[in-house]
Amino acid sequence: MSTPTGFMEYKRELAVDRDPLERLKDWEEFHKVMSEEQLRTQGARCMDCGTPYCHTGIELAGSTSGCPVNNLIPEWNNLIYRGLWREALDRLHKTNNFPEFTGRICPAPCEGSCTVGLIGEPVTIKAIEEAIIEKGFEEGWVVAQPPKVRTGKRVAVVGSGPAGLAAAAQLNKAGHLVTVYERADRIGGLLVYGIPTMKLEKHVVQRRVDLLAEEGVEFVVNTEIGKDISTKQLVEDYDAVVLCGGATKPRELEMEGRELKGVHLAMDYLNGTIKSYLESNLEDGNYISAKDKDVIVIGGGDTGTDCVATALRHGCRSITQFGTVAKAPLERDPIKNPWPEFPNVYTLDYAQEEAKALFGSDPRAFSVLTKKFVGDAEGNLKELHTVQIERYVDETGRKIYKEIPGTEKVWKADLVLIAVGFEGPESTMIDQIGLEQDRRSNVKASYGQYKTNVDKVFAAGDMRRGQSLVVWAINEGREAAREVDKYLMGASVLP
Repeated sequence: MSTPTGFMEYKRELAVDRDPLERLKDWEEFHKVMSEEQLRTQGARCMDCGTPYCHTGIELAGSTSGCPVNNLIPEWNNLIYRGLWREALDRLHKTNNFPEFTGRICPAPCEGSCTVGLIGEPVTIKAIEEAIIEKGFEEGWVVAQPPKVRTGKRVAVVGSGPAGLAAAAQLNKAGHLVTVYERADRIGGLLVYGIPTMKLEKHVVQRRVDLLAEEGVEFVVNTEIGKDISTKQLVEDYDAVVLCGGATKPRELEMEGRELKGVHLAMDYLNGTIKSYLESNLEDGNYISAKDKDVIVIGGGDTGTDCVATALRHGCRSITQFGTVAKAPLERDPIKNPWPEFPNVYTLDYAQEEAKALFGSDPRAFSVLTKKFVGDAEGNLKELHTVQIERYVDETGRKIYKEIPGTEKVWKADLVLIAVGFEGPESTMIDQIGLEQDRRSNVKASYGQYKTNVDKVFAAGDMRRGQSLVVWAINEGREAAREVDKYLMGASVLP
């Protein structure tokens, strides 16, 4: 505990991000870091709440409440208040291998379940987390720590996203010989290709990858398991295999005009821009450009929001983001959305803030259903047709969309980006070794155990649970490593 009355004495503060119009001129992170004095004051707001829900990490009402990696938040808040940064870093690393990732891109469900939020503004947890790890790197406290003893057991990890990296880090810590296979040309999975540099600069990812390599993890890029190496061969060659390939099969929009030039999947758009930026600062032109175009993003989630931010930096003429959900209320509904559920309230994410600064309004259109795409004589997209909808849940729990008569509308568009989620993992590896799948096509493996129906093969992250948060991926990677260690050694000291 910091100070008993801190939550009453001090107001919640957040770092002032870079000016929206200024940051649109580059592709660098928009975050700023608070001063140590500010952070200490924010740490003092953490109260003696008896049972802190901030680190529970549970699912409530279809969303996450608390921290899935069970960060020891009250402990390191107290240590920051007391100026004990090195000790705070040690506490942070006990539960989270990569706080430099979560401190930047996690939506902070910990803050949504903060007890102070019951009677006021929650503690500024996320900013403190990022500050602790960055202080650790600045001071030279974060160094490679190779295991002192090797077991001789060989483990393959397929996929180098947050789940794969977390599994590799923990298995290497246990002394196993770990090889991570990545089909892309860079290690990091969606941390590199999927999340724009404005949210997570790639040198931050590479910094951690270099540390893992120093500790003994072997990384193999440009190698797709199931194609370059058969999945069956991989299982034969290693003592255990952990599949962390993600839920990368995009959900399509099957409708009239989908084949038109100018209609693209969001990840093709984002990945192309990120790759071109990393390789040539966008000078090679090997990406889908939104410059001088009227752009519509279909999808109201994080991927859609990242498309908005990217299109703004390309220099689009206009930008609109469609979502099928209604506009959220300004304040949490205490009946429909009680604490400690994640608060469903109206906010502007970084991209919407930028669009509003540039064009004067929030780019989102709520409760909109796209009906069809329309093109010109040359097959180029020129417009799309929509209708307003009401969304409700029936007695079986299904989401039902009811069109509102008379609300049809035509929107001018040169470029449409489809960001309506993912259907699950790709099937190549699954089919090659006969992995069982659940009703949503994810690899079937129980949470907390991660063992598939195939001997020696484990699955974790989005490939097992479906599209989810980075922090859940880290949680599953860590836990899967523990289960693999038990499988190989009979017992495990991993958390």
